[in-house]
Amino acid sequence: QVRLVESGGGLVQAGGSLRLSCSASGSIFSINTMGWYRQAPGKQRELVARLTTGGSTNYADSVKGRFTISRDNAKNTVYLQMNSLKPEDTAVYQCNAFLRPDSSISAYYTYWGQGTQVTVSS
Repeated sequence: QVRLVESGGGLVQAGGSLRLSCSASGSIFSINTMGWYRQAPGKQRELVARLTTGGSTNYADSVKGRFTISRDNAKNTVYLQMNSLKPEDTAVYQCNAFLRPDSSISAYYTYWGQGTQVTVSS
């Protein structure tokens, strides 16, 4: 079993900052990519940022220059530092991991956390 647990969401005023954390635990042999997605009410889930083990990153255009993704590979943990938050950043943020759960299994699978609410007031 693989479990992703997020923390760090909350309520913040526009212009403020939050730092999200997501730790992966359980049967994990290797992780390829960890990242963050978000879903606002009435909208589709969208990629916010993702980071491969090799250090490659992808960011949504709407967060470039404001959000920074980082990762502690030893702890199987990914972070999202969110600065200069805007009301339009309000959403449920979900952690995502693309990983190989066991050495006897060659395939990689996608896992999701439960999500953490981020609310930015104007």
